[in-house]
Amino acid sequence: MRDYTKYDIWKDGIDISIVIYELTQSFPDDERFGLISQLRRAAVSISSNFAEGSSRSSEKDFKRYIEISLGSTFEVKTQLIIAQKLGYLDQKQLDEIVEKIDIIGKQLNALRNKLL
Repeated sequence: MRDYTKYDIWKDGIDISIVIYELTQSFPDDERFGLISQLRRAAVSISSNFAEGSSRSSEKDFKRYIEISLGSTFEVKTQLIIAQKLGYLDQKQLDEIVEKIDIIGKQLNALRNKLL
């Protein structure tokens, strides 16, 4: 069993979740069950799936959870682009958060490629 709390991926995923929660507070109320909920769940999923995968005994299982976390980074990025196009975020906000998400994605991809 791995100590997921020592991985920068997990820590950065937590940070992304906090930023997403803060950003979505300014979204319109009618997005509460739409983009707000989707973004928050996908962001939380990045670090949560990584943590869950770290409890798996096989590298193959851990790798699968890393892939799920990576998929969540793609979800968050896509949903943020939609939010920006709807006028809920400005370009600067989008660029800043996407840069962080891309870093996590690269970290997850690199770790995935090291396994098996």
